[in-house]
Amino acid sequence: MRVTKHEHACLRLENEGRTLLIDPGSFTLPLDLSDLVGVVITHEHPDHWTAQQLDAILSLAPGVPIFGPAGVVAAASGYDVTEVGVGDSITVGPFELRFFGGEHAVIHASIPVIDNLGVLVNDGFYYPGDSYAVPKDVDVALLAAPIGAPWLKIGEAIDYVLAVAPRRAFGTHDMTLSRAGLGMHRDRLRWATEQHGGEFVELEPGESTDL
Repeated sequence: MRVTKHEHACLRLENEGRTLLIDPGSFTLPLDLSDLVGVVITHEHPDHWTAQQLDAILSLAPGVPIFGPAGVVAAASGYDVTEVGVGDSITVGPFELRFFGGEHAVIHASIPVIDNLGVLVNDGFYYPGDSYAVPKDVDVALLAAPIGAPWLKIGEAIDYVLAVAPRRAFGTHDMTLSRAGLGMHRDRLRWATEQHGGEFVELEPGESTDL
């Protein structure tokens, strides 16, 4: 399975000639969506989905199934979104999906906490959305680790990578960082990944790594 990082939090997975798209948000440029079998939206914030992005996707892949938590179903009420929740497992083409977590990380006490799901794909690739949700009893082969956000403190991000202990990891959710800040945060998460013998991979938008 190939994982491609796109701008900010958007991820494209390819397996057996099919494609799964995760979190095509407002910062994401147009994508090659050949053989798209599903779209996963982890939560309702616009940096993870917009109506404009869904319209563009559906124009290229009419009827493609879209999955998200209850908050996404409500926010995207004009679209046919299938609700999924914590503990659910579904199969979409060659992709087996399991969902974890349930809540977005706290941004500030004045801002309501919303639904958020982490997604485990084919028991090897894990992306937590905007959360520090750890997939229990899972040997994570590749972790897409949030690296910069209004809700993210780098010390907590380090602790999160230490808790997941992935064999490999790369940083995502990075549009809010300067190049200097991105380099600093990557160094911190590299250290955390290496504490359990893992490898940290630096991916720029459009670059890929394989499981």
